[in-house]
Amino acid sequence: MGRYTHLLFDFDGTLADSFPFFVTVFNQLAARHRFTALSPADIDRLRHLDARTVMRHVGLPMWRLPFVAADFRRLMAKTSQNIHLFDATDATLRSLHEAGLQLAVVTSNAPATVHRLLGPERARVIARVDGGSSIFGKRSRIRRVMRELGAAPERTLYVGDQVTDLQSARRAGVAFGAVGWGYAPLAAFAPHAPEHVFTDMSDLVHQVLAA
Repeated sequence: MGRYTHLLFDFDGTLADSFPFFVTVFNQLAARHRFTALSPADIDRLRHLDARTVMRHVGLPMWRLPFVAADFRRLMAKTSQNIHLFDATDATLRSLHEAGLQLAVVTSNAPATVHRLLGPERARVIARVDGGSSIFGKRSRIRRVMRELGAAPERTLYVGDQVTDLQSARRAGVAFGAVGWGYAPLAAFAPHAPEHVFTDMSDLVHQVLAA
């Protein structure tokens, strides 16, 4: 066994390719919750910014975020048949599980949606799914999953696609791995010096098992 015994994943943009869905429903949510709608060019530019900056840009106050997030989860649950896991997710989870790592998901998405998209075979290799958190509230969820699984902080890695994921990992006292295929481009993580940067899922498996 290498450095890590426990690998915790964000879900959307990390295991599931849900960014196209996010783009589709963003302006629908903007109209319903009265914040600024965006053009496709705006959305691409905002991928380089952290979540709080994006919220200020579109005029979404923090107090309204839980209502927007709940609506987003509801829409995703209704249309999850149009959302798919990234092609290499299955092989990646299987390789890590067979190598002896305990795997978990810590996400702002609903656990039922996560289980539905994973399917029974993939869900079998996931020890815990902790969902429904705020994008700014994953620290406590990471710590809770670690307690449930008996994970030591120095042997735990959280993998995600947004700077808020990195910040949650740091507050939880665990290492972070930034993925290059999700919401934020890898350049957005550079100022924060993540412990790992993964260009693709085969790179993730290689780095984790070699650590």
